[in-house]
Amino acid sequence: MQTRRVGDVQVGAVGLGGMPMSIEGRPEDESRSIATIHAALDAGVTLIDTADAYHLHADEVGHNESLIARALASYGGDTTDVLVATKGGHLRPGDGTWTVNGSPDYLKQACEASLKRLGVEAIGLYQFHRPDPRVPYEESVGAIRDLLDAGKIRLAGISNANPDQIRQARDILGGRLAGVQNEFSLAFRSSEPELELCDELGISFLPWRPFGGIRQAGRLGSRFAAGAEIAEAHGVSPYQVTLAWMLAKSPVVIPIPGSSRPETIRDSAAAADLTLTADELARLDAS
Repeated sequence: MQTRRVGDVQVGAVGLGGMPMSIEGRPEDESRSIATIHAALDAGVTLIDTADAYHLHADEVGHNESLIARALASYGGDTTDVLVATKGGHLRPGDGTWTVNGSPDYLKQACEASLKRLGVEAIGLYQFHRPDPRVPYEESVGAIRDLLDAGKIRLAGISNANPDQIRQARDILGGRLAGVQNEFSLAFRSSEPELELCDELGISFLPWRPFGGIRQAGRLGSRFAAGAEIAEAHGVSPYQVTLAWMLAKSPVVIPIPGSSRPETIRDSAAAADLTLTADELARLDAS
């Protein structure tokens, strides 16, 4: 697979989002999730994105992190080049809701817990998951800076950020902001300004929910006729077309499609080899 850069680390151009393996609708059989992660690695995926909040019940915080750690440990090949990205600052009380906590003390505690679950001395990419309106943004990002300075994390990132917050985080981190993870898809393009800013600054942009979310992904072809037509012309899935469209936006873009089946991540990974024409990209932009 062609590679792209997160900070000073080269990763496959298409990553894997672990969320569907640990929240509502997750596989009952853990072995399917393990097989999905192994299939991703076999396909050249070397960026796996997770978060401590990817779980169902209040007593299983970090379910997805632990799952990924087990999958990497049981993989028969070399995993030294795999960059595991996790996040802190978002919480799930266990009743189906999501809350936030951006306090510096909490973020540092969350990072320590993630380190233990992942079984590493330093987290590859640690991201502030979502701004907390009760905590000044500079304090939350300052905690990420402290973790970076302490060697607890190798790379620092933010998620669900606007352009001002990207600039602010970059300043607080002394120019060491490696990634921005925002929602972006054919259906949700509000993060185009953030993508363009990351392109300008040379910061990796990691689109989450690239197919419009778990509930909408199955209708991707019917929702976007242009994508379905282009997919048919190339003999590929609308999902590959969507990811290829994103990859063509900028060399800083690294989509992280969620998956819980080996066949779907194999299909997504193949998008790295799909080249769309200027006319096809224009049709998708206009869809």
